[in-house]
Amino acid sequence: MSWTYEIALRGASDQSPVLQHWLGAGPRQAFLRLPGLAHIDVYVPAAGPARDPYNDDAGGPLMIVMLDFRSRDALAGAVQSGGIAEACSGLPAGIAATGAAFERRFYPIGDDATPAPLEAPFSYVVRYHRPAEDEAAFVNNYLATHPQTQRRLPGIRGILCYLPLDDLQTGAPLARADYMIGNEVAFDDIFAFNAAMASPVRQELRAHFNAFPRFSGAVTHYPMTRVRSAG
Repeated sequence: MSWTYEIALRGASDQSPVLQHWLGAGPRQAFLRLPGLAHIDVYVPAAGPARDPYNDDAGGPLMIVMLDFRSRDALAGAVQSGGIAEACSGLPAGIAATGAAFERRFYPIGDDATPAPLEAPFSYVVRYHRPAEDEAAFVNNYLATHPQTQRRLPGIRGILCYLPLDDLQTGAPLARADYMIGNEVAFDDIFAFNAAMASPVRQELRAHFNAFPRFSGAVTHYPMTRVRSAG
């Protein structure tokens, strides 16, 4: 388990170099100075075609900055102190930012009994947005079915679920991303991901999706690559 703040940054595709420059020009170091920060993960859209037979979502973030904290109190302090807002000041023109605080849970892969750390550089970043007819039933069903089947995907290297911390969203420094739950599966590269998406396990996951409790919010799937900076 870890405690995480997501900053999703969106804009026109030709602004990616400008956004990379902005991050390196000051915000990265400001984030690294936040008390209790363990590390930063920076996600950008993956190069090459990702072949999920059921999803091909466009319009994803140009960048996701994931701030991982050593405790819930450290995350709460970063949200409430204004440290995250200060680090995000001076965003390039045309870039929109949303934020979300999460409890992040790690799950075992394959036959392992221990949850796998997030180490592989390719991630499939999935977010379910509100509303659902019964949000608690939706989340409980998801946690009970999806990670346990995802662990059997060929080549899987990591499974994470993201549970929103709504009490830390009020007064948060960025516009709120109104998620119900997030999921992330990690692979060594896009080729391993594509092989997993062509497996029978992907069909099982689709069957789970079709049996989920009713929801009407958006669900997004973005193939991304990740680089970590230590805190």
